[in-house]
Amino acid sequence: MKITTVGIDLAKNVFQVHGVDERGKAVLKKPLKREQVAPFFANLPPCLIGMEACGSAHHWARKLEAFGHTVKLMAPQFVKPYVKTNKNDAADAEAICEAVGRPNMRFVPIKNGEQQAILAMHRARQGFRQGAHGAGQSDPRSVGRIRDHHPAGH
Repeated sequence: MKITTVGIDLAKNVFQVHGVDERGKAVLKKPLKREQVAPFFANLPPCLIGMEACGSAHHWARKLEAFGHTVKLMAPQFVKPYVKTNKNDAADAEAICEAVGRPNMRFVPIKNGEQQAILAMHRARQGFRQGAHGAGQSDPRSVGRIRDHHPAGH
């Protein structure tokens, strides 16, 4: 039972892991608590690991690469077509595992800690700028509503 590909559905407390062998047969379906993830993958032989790209995915990608794994991040909209059944963590992990092995899949580059910090600063600044202009002004549709309530000439 050599695991070649793993899909991880990241969450706040419990991560769902789905692994397959070289023939594509599921050999691992396991929930892991956050504190169990690093020790589990440190003891797993190097393999391909897929995750949906999000803020914490970059942290986990760097950590898992340090254990010798190849980690690929994918945008969630590219993983969604591979979900076979109801949306739950186990189905998502399986879909991620399947999607990461596809030859035409587009991947997101893994950001280092400094790059993530800069992006967080830009997002915070953007939020402040939108707040300074008024909450209603950020939605272009609100202009029409304002115009409808104040007819011209009044």
